Amino acid sequence: MVDNAIRKAAVLIEALGWIRQFQNRYVVIKLGGSTLENEEAIKSFLTDVIFMSTVGMKPILVHGGGKAISQAMADAGIEPRFVQGRRYTDEATLDIATQMLAGKINPTLVKEIEHQQGNARGLHYLTENCLIGEKIIMTDNNDEKIDLGFVGQIVDINQSLIEKTCKAGEIPVIPSVALDKDGQKLNVNADTAAAAVARLLKAEKLVFLSDVPGICSDKDDPESLISHLDASQCKEMIEDGTIAAGMVPKVDASLEALRAGVGKVHIVDAMMPHSILLEIYSDKGVGTEIVLKH
Repeated sequence: MVDNAIRKAAVLIEALGWIRQFQNRYVVIKLGGSTLENEEAIKSFLTDVIFMSTVGMKPILVHGGGKAISQAMADAGIEPRFVQGRRYTDEATLDIATQMLAGKINPTLVKEIEHQQGNARGLHYLTENCLIGEKIIMTDNNDEKIDLGFVGQIVDINQSLIEKTCKAGEIPVIPSVALDKDGQKLNVNADTAAAAVARLLKAEKLVFLSDVPGICSDKDDPESLISHLDASQCKEMIEDGTIAAGMVPKVDASLEALRAGVGKVHIVDAMMPHSILLEIYSDKGVGTEIVLKH
């Protein structure tokens, strides 16, 4: 019993230095993927976020909801449509996506934080809008414009609203929905939305909760996890295909955030209990951290 208590005290002492270092610093956390389908993982993760807030950090949650949106679209009989490999968002799809994100998933997360005696506030078009966007217009190989419908990117944030929310001791919970200058809703990729918030706030950390342990040298072998990478190594791994598929936009958004002043980016396994605390408040960490330069 005494040995166990001593070990617990040692863990707290190790965490103390990091807690002091990150006092009053922003950490932007992107939540999405299969984590949102796992009630126990969500509860455990939100406990950790409340802990971070309690010890003086300023956590900001940015969440998606891809699987729930896809299911809601299927229930409504709407077939996904793709243009040049990217999902097209028409008006009916936008209505379902934004209602799921801001009207269902967001209040559920806020309610769970409050159920655990924390304070949280949803920031979106149904409360007070936080993300300001513009439509993405892409071009093909012939420089012809590709219209993806109501798909946007973040160009600005309501920084004073986020600051005010954090100052009030509330955790901002932000769905990946933006409004443009005319008040039009836009569906935004949650990874790039989180990176934009971190970039514009010059956050201490940007954390992606992922379905995998982090970046691995062999994607099929979790034991090949790489604990530390810099920007040049990331670029090489994208070029040689080691970083591929859905990890590429995460890493690209991470590098842009680092170049704009974010301290570090972390990719951690959402299914590992307390992974975010172990990554931030321990000496070794459990995921992959990305920095601009070694």
